[in-house]
Amino acid sequence: MVRTVISLDADDKAWLDRKAKQERMPMTRLVRRAIKRMRKESEGNPSRFDRLLQETVGMRKLGDGLRYQRKLRREWDRK
Repeated sequence: MVRTVISLDADDKAWLDRKAKQERMPMTRLVRRAIKRMRKESEGNPSRFDRLLQETVGMRKLGDGLRYQRKLRREWDRK
């Protein structure tokens, strides 16, 4: 395990100490547990944009998509 020093506001540290006492575990274990939970949630729930990219990757199989978009937009200018 790697040791890390962090600075906390006095109120946050007091809350953390109370919470650790309530949970009957060392404060460091409580912090590690919170970080693991936060990491799991973050990695398990990609943003909407990331999900959209994952769901639509490779949809256009023919040619250059940007060239196709520009062609369509030139048609808009003709109207």
